[in-house]
Amino acid sequence: MALWDRIKESAQTMQTQLEAKKNDLKSGSFRDASMAMCALVAAADGSIDPAERQRVTQLITSNDVLRNFPPADLQRRFDEYLNKLIADPSLGKVDVLQEVAKAKKKPAEARAVVQIGIIIGGADGNFDAQERSVVREACLALDLQPQEFDV
Repeated sequence: MALWDRIKESAQTMQTQLEAKKNDLKSGSFRDASMAMCALVAAADGSIDPAERQRVTQLITSNDVLRNFPPADLQRRFDEYLNKLIADPSLGKVDVLQEVAKAKKKPAEARAVVQIGIIIGGADGNFDAQERSVVREACLALDLQPQEFDV
């Protein structure tokens, strides 16, 4: 199976798992952590291009799980985290990872945050090494094993 097919299949599997937990994913910590994760993945390569912003906007408006929250609120939070990462990449990353870590109190939410990161990372068909690296860091911040997610 080609790498793109595996990425696509993995993202679809994770989306199905997220939808099954939709009713459990309504907290503010999940909302904030998932948008922080999206910002980390979008900025993983050190630059944020319009296509990456568009992928997150599309996820915010179309993802069944994220429909638990107002799209404008999610977009605002994503933009705030992204701006932190742009303004000061090192300090911003620490701050944004702390937002991700707030979801670790609830294992189902923590796993869902990682799954959203993988979905965003694979949205363009190329879940690259830098995106995998920030997802691994998020796993550690959430007290999860990266191997569980094959990152």
